[in-house]
Amino acid sequence: MEELSNPTVEWAEAWDPGAALLVLLHGWGESEGDMLERSRLLPSRFSYASLGAPYSRGRHRDWFAAGRSVESTRLWFEEWLDRVALERRVLLIGFSAGAAFGGGAVLMNPARYLGMAMLCGTLPFDAAVPTPPGRLLGSEVFLAHRLDDTMIPRTLLERTWAYLTAESGARCRAERYEGDHGVSTEMLSGLSAWLDEIIPESGRP
Repeated sequence: MEELSNPTVEWAEAWDPGAALLVLLHGWGESEGDMLERSRLLPSRFSYASLGAPYSRGRHRDWFAAGRSVESTRLWFEEWLDRVALERRVLLIGFSAGAAFGGGAVLMNPARYLGMAMLCGTLPFDAAVPTPPGRLLGSEVFLAHRLDDTMIPRTLLERTWAYLTAESGARCRAERYEGDHGVSTEMLSGLSAWLDEIIPESGRP
C-alpha cells in the first residue's frame, strides 16, 4: 500500500466565502468525484471539498492502512484542513469507509468540527478511538443506515447506532432507509433537511 502525501481534492465553492465547509469522504472503491457528484443534491449555499483517501491499494483508495493509526491519518487530514478551512465551520460527510474515518476524526478531536454525517458507515471502534459517554456532547450528527445492508456486520451497525444516539451525547438524527449498502436519493434528501436544520440559511447553527 502506497501512501499519498499530497491530498487530491475536488471543490464546489459557495459564493459566500464564509460559508460552512462540508468535507466529503468517499467510500471504498470510489473517488472524490463520486462524492462531489452526490453533493449536487445537497444545499448549494455551502462549500464542498471532496477529498481523496491518502492510501492506494491497487486501483482503489483507502482511509486505513496496516501499520498506520487512525490518529496519524487524522493529523495528515487536519494539516490539510487547517490550510483550507481558515475560520470556516467544518462538517464531515462520509460514506462507508469514509464515514468510519470521519467518525474517528471527530471522536479524536470533537472541538474541531461542527459535527458529521455518516452514510452507511460505522465508527472504527477497533482503532483505539475514544468512545466514553458524553464524548460528542454538543456535536451534530446525522446517521443513515440501510435496513438490508450486507456489507457491514449487523453487530457493528447496532453498536454504532446505540453509541451515537444515546451514549455519545451528540444531537443525533438517526434514520434507517430501505435497501442494501449505498447512498440513495432519499438518504440525500434526509441529509439536506438535516443540514437546513442545523445550519439555517440565516447563518449560525
